[in-house]
Formats: sequence, C-alpha cells, structure tokens
Amino acid sequence: MYEKFYGLREKPFALTPDPEFLYLGHHHRRALLQLEYGLANEAAFLLITGEVGAGKTTLIRYLLGRVDAAHTIGLISHTARDTGRLLPWVCSAYGIETSGRDDVALHNAFIDHAIAEYAAGRRLVLIVDEAQNLGQARLEELRVLSNINVDKHLVLQTILVGQPELRDLMRSPQLRQFAQRIGADYHIGTLSEAETIHYVRHRLRVAGSSRLDLFRVTAIRLAHASSRGVPRLINQLCDTALIYGYAEQRPRIDAQLMLDAIEDRIAGGIFPGRRIRYRDPEAKAP
Repeated sequence: MYEKFYGLREKPFALTPDPEFLYLGHHHRRALLQLEYGLANEAAFLLITGEVGAGKTTLIRYLLGRVDAAHTIGLISHTARDTGRLLPWVCSAYGIETSGRDDVALHNAFIDHAIAEYAAGRRLVLIVDEAQNLGQARLEELRVLSNINVDKHLVLQTILVGQPELRDLMRSPQLRQFAQRIGADYHIGTLSEAETIHYVRHRLRVAGSSRLDLFRVTAIRLAHASSRGVPRLINQLCDTALIYGYAEQRPRIDAQLMLDAIEDRIAGGIFPGRRIRYRDPEAKAP
C-alpha cells in the first residue's frame, strides 16, 4: 500500500517473525549469546523468556539459521494444556511415525532415532515455543526424556521459550530438579528509547529504505513511550503511522502522525499502549 510511495521493497513493520529483521539490541544479543553458549557446551536445558511481543520467536528463527549440521532441530510451536501427552509431539517434531504406537513404542522409537543421530555425529535439539502452556506434568516429561546419554554425552538438548509465567512455573518445588538442570537462561527485556530509534531505522534499512530519517526522532520517541519498548507494539504503531502518512502524502512521519496512530489504536480498545500527552515545541502558543 505505502511501500512504493516511501521507496520500500517490503513492509518494514510486519508482525510476522522474520529473522532478517531481527535487531540485536542489548537483550537480544545477550539472549543469543546464552543460546549459542549453551548449545556449544552441551547444556541439557536452555531457557529464554520475555513478555508478549518481545521478539522471542524471531530470535529463535534467527538462531535456526546459524546452527550447523551437527544439530538436528525439532520444533514444537503450538502447545496447550489439552493436547494430551507430549511424547507424540516430540516424535512428530523429528518426523517419527506416531500413528498406532503407544507410549512405550514411541519412547523406544525416539531413543532409537536419537542414538542413530548421535552415531552420525549429530545432536538433537528440541525447541518448545510458548512453553509456559505445558504445565508441570509435561515439563516433567521433558526432564525424563532428557535422560538419554551415550558415553556421558547428551544426545538431546531442549530450548524452552516462553512468557514470564514460565519462570514462575520453574520456581515451583515440584520442578526443582528440572530447574537445577537449566544450563543457560535469559529474560529478554524491552527496548530503551535509544534502542528503539536504532530498531526503527534498522527495519527501514532491511526493507530497502534509503531514508533512515523517514521517521522523525520525536515520532519514534512517542512510539517508544506508548509501547514501553515492546517491539511488536512499536511495529503496530509505526505501520499505522506509515498508512496515515501515505494517505496524507506526507514525505516523513512526524510527531502528529504518530500521535494520531497512538490515539486511534488505543481508541479501538485492543492496543495495550499508553496515551501520550505531547506538545510540539515548535507549535505557536494560542
């Protein structure tokens, strides 16, 4: 819609988790470091948490593009408490046939697969997204499943990704054995105001813009203040501001366009951002 008008190859603020757009600010850089360190040092479990919209899934997809052939990745991206036993989901993540097999047969099939991968010089890495939905019983399943060792080397590593409630769950007395086996963990915080400015310009650059000043700094600061630095909310505000700028044929996104985007988003009753009081310092007094 507005891409051609603003000289963009694609939308810079789409909500889909595209690893090409990942901005490695302070928190995402440290989270990535913890993940890579944990994988290299054979940590049985790695834990990454963050608020909704913090960019956890984007970070994981970025990581997937960096792991080498020595890792075989299995991904469980849709978890819920009513999905039954976790083992069939784990097997499916690695392409192991599950139909007509009971838990014993599935467990044996998974062990055979893990050992075969290990013999071929590969280690299984299981990524569980939205892991806060698993609950204690399924997390305990994962802990038991991780007890697969060959000559004291792990053949299975598990990365748990979830919202802050996952940390609360891991602190429960029933999971203390599990918590003690987490070799690396990090909580992804929100972007600072300075990082938000770099974040917006980074996404514009990746989308093909030659004008990194397309958003005035005051507009970005307003987006940060309303979103509290949550990347997904910043994306929503910036995308809306670009739509409004295109509708008014405005060459740059200024503070007023961003304020309009904030107000309209909040008025819809869904956007969780804050209303902002702002007076343009260049505006004339009445």
